[in-house]
Amino acid sequence: MSGQSITDRITAAQHSVTGSAISKTVCKATTHEIMGPKKKHLDYLIQCTNEMNVNIPQLADTLFERTTNTSWVVVFKSLITTHHLMVYGNERFIQYLASRNTLFNLSNFLDKSGLQGYDMSTFIRRYSRYLNEKAVSYRQVAFDFTKVKRGSDGVMRTMNTEKLLKTIPIIQNQMDVLLDFNVNANELTNGVINAAFMLLFKDAIRLFAAYNEGIINLLEKYFDMKKIQCKEGLDIYKKFLTRMTRISEFLKVAEQVGIDRGDIPDLSQAPSSLLDALEQHLASLEGKKVKDSTAASRASTLSNAVSSLANTGISFTKVDEREKQAALEEEQARLKALKDQRLKELQKNPATATTDSSPVFTVGGTNNSTPAIDLFSTPSSNNSNSKAANDLLDLQPAFQQPLPLSTTNTWGGFAASPTPQQPQNSRGLNVDFDSVFGNNTNANNLDGTVASSPNQDMTLNGQQPHKLVSNDLDSSLANLVGSKFLLLTAKI
Repeated sequence: MSGQSITDRITAAQHSVTGSAISKTVCKATTHEIMGPKKKHLDYLIQCTNEMNVNIPQLADTLFERTTNTSWVVVFKSLITTHHLMVYGNERFIQYLASRNTLFNLSNFLDKSGLQGYDMSTFIRRYSRYLNEKAVSYRQVAFDFTKVKRGSDGVMRTMNTEKLLKTIPIIQNQMDVLLDFNVNANELTNGVINAAFMLLFKDAIRLFAAYNEGIINLLEKYFDMKKIQCKEGLDIYKKFLTRMTRISEFLKVAEQVGIDRGDIPDLSQAPSSLLDALEQHLASLEGKKVKDSTAASRASTLSNAVSSLANTGISFTKVDEREKQAALEEEQARLKALKDQRLKELQKNPATATTDSSPVFTVGGTNNSTPAIDLFSTPSSNNSNSKAANDLLDLQPAFQQPLPLSTTNTWGGFAASPTPQQPQNSRGLNVDFDSVFGNNTNANNLDGTVASSPNQDMTLNGQQPHKLVSNDLDSSLANLVGSKFLLLTAKI
C-alpha cells in the first residue's frame, strides 16, 4: 500500500470544510502511507503547541481518535506524532497528557489485515505502553528526564538523598519500558517503525544520561547514608548494572541500522571492586563480619567508579552537542534556501521590492517624478480675460504687501483704493461681480470724489468700474458696498 488512500483524502477534505487546520494536519501526518510522518506536518503541530490560542486538549483528543483506526499504519503514525510533540513541542502538551487518567488503551490492538499488520501490532502495543509510562513519570516528578539540566550542577547531581532514592526508581521503570520495545535490526523494515525507533533511541540516551548522573550522586552519598538507605541504594546500583548491559545491546542495534557512530555514546563500566565495597559497607552496618578495609581504599575505589561514570556522562554530552550543531546547521541551510528563493523572486518581479511608503512608481519599477497634488491649495485661474478678483474668504499661501490707504477717507477710515492689475495665473477663485449685479455700472464714492490711479480715471459716465482689491479684505468690502450703493442710486 503506497500513497494516500481515498479515506485520507476524504477526511482531509472534511476538515478543510469545517475549517479545522489542526485536525487536517493531524490527518495528513497520520495517513495510510507506509512512511514516517512528514516533517512539515510535525513542524506545524509543534508550532501549534507554542501558540496560546490553540486548544491543547483538542489537539491531543484528535491524536487519540486516530489511534482508534483499524490500520496499523495510522495508529503507529499517531503514536509517533504524539511522541514527537512530547519531545519537541511545548511543555503544555506533555503536561496535559500527564494530567489525564488514561492515554492509549492499545494493549489488545491487533491488525489482522496482513502478515505485516500482525508483526507491527506487537511493536504498537509496546510503543504505546512506553508513551503511557513517559506521561506517568512526568506526573510523578513534574519534569521530563530527557530534558533536565545535566552536569555537576544538574538536577540529578544536586538532589538530596531522600528525594534521590524516590526518583531513581521512576527513571528505572521508564527505562525498562523503553528497552522492552526490544526490536532487532532485521525488524526495522519500513519507514514507520524506523521513525519510532529514532525517537526511542534519542530518548534512551538522554534518559540513561539522567540515570547515570543519579547513580553518581547516589555513590557519592552512599557511605554517609543510614542502614535502610544503604540497602535501597545498593539495590538501585545492582539494577543499574543490569540496565547498562541492556542499553549497550540497544545501542548496538542502532549502530547496525546505520546511525552514525559519533551519535552513539560510549558506556564505561564501573569497576567490579566498587560493588564489593558497597556490600561490605552495608554488612558492617548490619553488624556482620567483613574484611577489614581502610577508608583510603574505599575512597580510591569510589573515586575510580565515579570517574568511569563521569566519562560516560561526558560522552552523552558530546552526543547532545553534536545533535545541537546538526540542528543549527539544518536551520541555517533552510534559512539560506529561503533567502535564495526570495532573491530569485525579486529578480523576476522587481516591482515587488517597493513598498507602499516609497515614491510613486510605475509597473516597471521606475520612479515617477509626477509632483504630489496639494489637496489644500486653491485652484488657479486659466482665463486671462476674466477679472482677477479673489474670493473674499480665500486664504492665500503667500502674503503680499498691503496696499497703501488712500488719503480720501470715506468709510470709517477705510478708503476704496484701486489695485494694480492681477497676473493672469493668479491663485484664487475668480468671481465676475458684474454678472451678479446684472449690468456693467460705474462705481464712485458717495461724495462724488474720485480715487485716481495712474492708468485710469473713474467717472460716472462710460468708464471702467472699480476692481476688487486682491488680498485686501477691508478695501474689497469698501469697494463692493460703494458699488452697490451707486447702482441703487443710479436706478432711482
